[in-house]
Amino acid sequence: MRVHPSLLLWSALLLAQACGSSDDPGGAGATGGSGGTATGGVAGTDASLGGSAGSVAGAGGVAGTDASLGGSAGSDAGAGGVAGTDASTGGASGASTGGTGGVAPNPNFDCPTPNDAGTLGDAGVGVRLRVVAANLTSSNFQAYEDPGIRILQGLAPDVALVQEMNYLHGTLRDLVDTAFDPSFCFFRETQAGGIPNGIVSRYPIVAHGEWPDTSVPDRDFAWARIDVPGAVDLWAVSVHLKTTSAGVRASEAQALIGFVQSQVPAGDYLVIGGDLNTDSTGESALGVLSARVVTGGPRPVDQNDNDDTNQNRNKPYDWVLPSPGLSALEVPVQQGASSYPSGLVFDSRVYTPLSEVTPVQVGDSGAVSMQHMAVVKDFQLP
Repeated sequence: MRVHPSLLLWSALLLAQACGSSDDPGGAGATGGSGGTATGGVAGTDASLGGSAGSVAGAGGVAGTDASLGGSAGSDAGAGGVAGTDASTGGASGASTGGTGGVAPNPNFDCPTPNDAGTLGDAGVGVRLRVVAANLTSSNFQAYEDPGIRILQGLAPDVALVQEMNYLHGTLRDLVDTAFDPSFCFFRETQAGGIPNGIVSRYPIVAHGEWPDTSVPDRDFAWARIDVPGAVDLWAVSVHLKTTSAGVRASEAQALIGFVQSQVPAGDYLVIGGDLNTDSTGESALGVLSARVVTGGPRPVDQNDNDDTNQNRNKPYDWVLPSPGLSALEVPVQQGASSYPSGLVFDSRVYTPLSEVTPVQVGDSGAVSMQHMAVVKDFQLP
């Protein structure tokens, strides 16, 4: 059969349109030409769906300039985009919705303090810094309740070395806001259950972490480097040694000193404190710690000159132990009109007048399962 030449020309034109061309706006992405297809295009100029290198990718684009869905490399990703120019949904890090900054808050650390505390108190008058050791939980769950919270409110520490830092009535942020102030920073070691240690600070916590205490399964040594006023930072370490025996506590102290010696600069301030569970002031654990902190007297006392800190007031469980450089700056604790030259062991059952520590109530230190007294030391930073 003989075919007319015009039919051959017409057929060739139809075939060319079907195959498409990368130079033809309809060839790439419109009808599956060499540069792209309507669905799943790889390198077309305009891929409506699934383009990976085209300038406009409607859905699922990988590197397109404008990826409506799933873009991963544009500059504006509507939901979850990372770097796309315009990815409306599903990109990896864009700016519009769900991009960078959508990080869940850390329940164990928060530091809203905006200022650089190193510039505070540099006018030559100095700043008073109050450090409190606080194992002040009560009730049956080793968690903070109203009695311990009121004691912290009344003593108003700048830095608190906290043990058993649990709270059953909200978040740790709620606890700190209530017992201290919403501007305070805090860090608590990570523990699944247990009785973790923590640090709360008026001044910015610029680094934090925990060192392992292999003698106990439910807590470690929590530490924080704090930008206190002046040129020297403060390292605060919150500890809770084991009750088992003096030998175990000495081993814990040895491990702790090893971490301190290797990581805390000798020229920085250091305070180690908390519930050491020591049965006497002559325990070997205190001798071990004396490699970096001052453990000798005179020690804090209450208004009856009693320096013991357990609930029955016959054992020295709780301590605030400063490094020699910080100890040289110690000043009397001034609470209202009362002054305590070597520091204060606070017991609401004997303290008078309680108006100096509002809102503390007389029975707070004797609350159910309140096993410790707060210990307070003040320092005058240059």
